[in-house]
Amino acid sequence: MAIWNLRKPKTARKYPVPLTMHQLWMVSLSAPVNRDRDASRTTLYPFTRIDDEKARRWLADQWEITSRDALAGRLDGLARTGYRARARQRLGFEPLAWDAGLYVDISRRGFASGLLSEAEAWTALKNIVPAVVRSYGSWKEYAEHYMLGRMVWRDNLRRTRETGLPAPQEAADAHLQSLLDPANKSSPWNMAPWEAISEPDHAR
Repeated sequence: MAIWNLRKPKTARKYPVPLTMHQLWMVSLSAPVNRDRDASRTTLYPFTRIDDEKARRWLADQWEITSRDALAGRLDGLARTGYRARARQRLGFEPLAWDAGLYVDISRRGFASGLLSEAEAWTALKNIVPAVVRSYGSWKEYAEHYMLGRMVWRDNLRRTRETGLPAPQEAADAHLQSLLDPANKSSPWNMAPWEAISEPDHAR
């Protein structure tokens, strides 16, 4: 992380109210996606420090999203079919977790970039919850399908690109194991257990 970024205001200062249990659970669907040190996993805002321009650049560079319409179209695509339809040909099933993680990550960056209001971002996250809850019974199951989806996606990239490949599978594996480690008190998956989304919401 660049030293100049340390001068940017902390996200916790701008958004001091802790997320409710349901809100943290929804945000935690994107916990596997970003391993950067400046990633925030306990706020709707995706970074530990306010950096709206970084969110805008990432959406444009990685997803060609520069407008509300483009963002809405990408989210709709991930919710309906995403990458899981192609993964089915190889795996025999559709790993929703990979698309759900990307969906929540993009929604959060859409909020940071100003393409979504805070209320719109929460609505977007709520829209993906029923399908995820129907598909999985634990963070471990979610993590396993996320990893399988990422593996198929990375292999497809390898066939079409010679450079600029994402982090190796081992790095993603280690990150997921850290999130699942019951001794990891900073893991949002330990702060918001899987079953919490099916229980009444409450403050943490």
